[in-house]
Amino acid sequence: MKKFNLFNEIIIVNKQELLQAINSTKEYGINIKGEIKHLPFDEKEILIYQEKHSPRPTNAPMPSQAPSLAEIFGTNYQIVEDSDRVLIKAFSNWQELIKVNIPRASYDDTTGDGVDKFANSDLEDIGWQATEFNINYRTLVDVLEKECEGTLFCIEQEEPYQFSGLGFLDNDIEAKEILFAYCQKEIKKIMHEDPLYAKDKLSDDEQEAAEFFNVIQ
Repeated sequence: MKKFNLFNEIIIVNKQELLQAINSTKEYGINIKGEIKHLPFDEKEILIYQEKHSPRPTNAPMPSQAPSLAEIFGTNYQIVEDSDRVLIKAFSNWQELIKVNIPRASYDDTTGDGVDKFANSDLEDIGWQATEFNINYRTLVDVLEKECEGTLFCIEQEEPYQFSGLGFLDNDIEAKEILFAYCQKEIKKIMHEDPLYAKDKLSDDEQEAAEFFNVIQ
């Protein structure tokens, strides 16, 4: 997976397309590629902005001046305009972007507790069963981030160190195959090397997990 660190990234948007979206008064989003997107958003869409612009009510004697893009986006965004582009830094709006994107994320790594579930039911089944052999979600996420295609949408800085992230897997089927194979291999190793996990000493839940990963019949 590749990282998209909001601390470092500048999102570039076509100015004319952005103005059209604003003036439409319909809800729209801007994704991490700087593309304007409209409802319904794609299943794996990652947005750095989602809003519906409502024009100010006009006053007949003194018509209001159209707000600037900086005013429309608000203080949590840094906006720079040139002739045909709008450059956006969105890191200050990270907390709101968690709420915007979490419904489409594969997993949530934004809390102090770390990852504790996967959004995809097949991946969650693997994660749940793997815990019977003390294979935790953090280990599984490390495998996914190393082996799978996708995006880790995050805030990360070094001093003082800070990290929060949402994982977006491109292909859940591929991720399932990779994670299943990893757990199967690890559980075989654990059962071979640790006498507490010998086949005849497995608890009912451990036996169920071993059967789930086709380690025993």
